Amino acid sequence: MSTSSLTAKYRPQRFADVAGQDAVKHILSRAAAEDKIAPAYLFSGTRGVGKTTLARILAKALNCEKAPTGEPCNTCTQCRQITAGVSPDVIEIDAATHGKVDDARRLKEDVGYAPLSSRYKVFIIDEAHMLTTAAFNALLKTLEEPPAHVTFILATTEPHKFPATIISRCQHFLFKRLTQGELETHLAGVLTRENVPFEPQAVSLIARRGAGSVRDSMSLLAQVLALGGAELTEADTRGVLGLAGQEVFFRLIEAIHDQDGPAVVGVLREVLDRGLDIGFFLRELAGTWRNLFLLRQAGDKGLAVVDLPAEEAGLWREWADRFDPAHIHACWQMTLEGQRRVLTSLEPALSLELMLLNLAYLPRLLPLQNLAVPSAAPAGHPPEATAPSRRPPAARPAAAMPHPTSQPPRPVAAAAHPAPAPEAAAPAASPAPPPTASGPKNWGRFFALLCRAGGRNSRP
Repeated sequence: MSTSSLTAKYRPQRFADVAGQDAVKHILSRAAAEDKIAPAYLFSGTRGVGKTTLARILAKALNCEKAPTGEPCNTCTQCRQITAGVSPDVIEIDAATHGKVDDARRLKEDVGYAPLSSRYKVFIIDEAHMLTTAAFNALLKTLEEPPAHVTFILATTEPHKFPATIISRCQHFLFKRLTQGELETHLAGVLTRENVPFEPQAVSLIARRGAGSVRDSMSLLAQVLALGGAELTEADTRGVLGLAGQEVFFRLIEAIHDQDGPAVVGVLREVLDRGLDIGFFLRELAGTWRNLFLLRQAGDKGLAVVDLPAEEAGLWREWADRFDPAHIHACWQMTLEGQRRVLTSLEPALSLELMLLNLAYLPRLLPLQNLAVPSAAPAGHPPEATAPSRRPPAARPAAAMPHPTSQPPRPVAAAAHPAPAPEAAAPAASPAPPPTASGPKNWGRFFALLCRAGGRNSRP
């Protein structure tokens, strides 16, 4: 078996062969059967979920010699040409290298010509979000009202980069990630056709590592099969892909439960020394906390939703009862929130070690949040601010204050008496009313008054 071409070898050629995307397959198959084709389609979704594959199958269904039909026959000349990629009427364009306005203008010229030997001329634009703004503008009118024999299929992983004017002219289909079960079924079918014995745990592991992408899962399968073993085993899969086994997670959970920091660091060193995938390790750890939480809260009812072998699920059921539910929930949340910080850190190993130690010592760290602030300390100030200060001097008796109705003293003449030192000054018991304005009415008399006051102050 040539594992390098495993993905191309088992690329689906009919709607029924495509894994997942049931709603999209049904709509496109019925449109082809009834010959009700839209001017333009937009296929969006993550990588490896069948966008380009379904575009080619739709092109075959439209141009099959038995058309209109809901499934291509894959035996006629048109179907075989499209499968081989040599049909002159099915044009695949990579927008990453042909996304400029000049390419869009040449495309508009090609649209005007009738198909050479097919019923429809189909333009499949892959990575369509790479088209420039000018190229999008050049295609606006063509996408809205193309000739009756032309249809466009735009495939992209980033639909948010499309102008709203383009999206409004297309039938938009969102491709979803495949579920764990769908990927396992697809991989098991490939291994069966290749006559390769396999362990279900190995297939499940590859499907989880593929994260909903058929192409990623097929690439991982080809990588493991390249090892050349007679059987696909879980041990070989973990060894080739660098994935931690369940025994590692059992020892890690035990160390966290015992609040044994050195044991946690020892497990982490083993993970790093074996060159395991840190990203997948964190995903598996988050899944472990999820299973523990469900088993702790739901008991035996949670065994049906944790998706684990019976023996392994029973062991995790025992461990779930040893943890406090709040501890499990906090660890699950901290693991999910810490994944990005660990993977983007300049020191991912140290960042992961800190996170694992936080999980272990979490019961000791939580009481820090409940420390009460001393009542003597005002809000926002340290306790030192509450130390007793020097008692302020007594206020001046109210009798010494001038009565508002008495003769107000002249404000400048008051300067004739020495002012008390700042530290000896006493605050008034109550603010005095502002004095009534009096004194000289011009600058000459005011200056003379200042001179007399200065002479008085200079006396011994």
